[in-house]
Amino acid sequence: MRVTVIDYKAGNLTSVVKALRHLGADVEVTDHDLSMIGSAERLVLPGVGHFSATRLLDATGMTSAIRAAVDRAVPFLGICVGMQWLYAGSTEAPECLGLSHFSGSCERFRECGQKVPHVGWNAITPRIGSRLLAGVAAGEHVYFTHSYRAPISADTCAVTNYIDDFAAAVERDNVMGVQFHPEKSSATGLRILRNFLDWTPNGEAC
Repeated sequence: MRVTVIDYKAGNLTSVVKALRHLGADVEVTDHDLSMIGSAERLVLPGVGHFSATRLLDATGMTSAIRAAVDRAVPFLGICVGMQWLYAGSTEAPECLGLSHFSGSCERFRECGQKVPHVGWNAITPRIGSRLLAGVAAGEHVYFTHSYRAPISADTCAVTNYIDDFAAAVERDNVMGVQFHPEKSSATGLRILRNFLDWTPNGEAC
């Protein structure tokens, strides 16, 4: 299984690549090669830091290449800022557009005396029937580090509470995203990455 990891100079690539290779994936990394995106069997967009870093995706033409791959039903996973990019955008960088695959925009946690960013382990509540979170029980913990959060919608497949409820994971057809870091979330995170690697359009294992 070949997985193409997209580098837009803001991702935790080393840990993500290591986790995917641990699961047996053949991993390649690109920061501009559109042909690699065009021939990808799986696409992963990691991310940490400021949403404005995603402007590199537009500048290099990778946004259009990713959109074309998604239209071909190539499985896509966004991690942290990579998940937020799947929405229309983020108030962190209003001038930067997201992919708009999911409706709504990401917003900063409201100020209420609790620490922001949200950093550390927190429980998730998966939606019954989620293929990305198959085998993950309600109350299992994963690792978060973020100041902005995605809205809950019909595409939300897991919810977490910190200050307020927010989307911890999102899933529609071949496009998936997780606000947490599966590569840092021990056995639960590896299970989620395995589910992504095994995802097929007809629901059968690879």
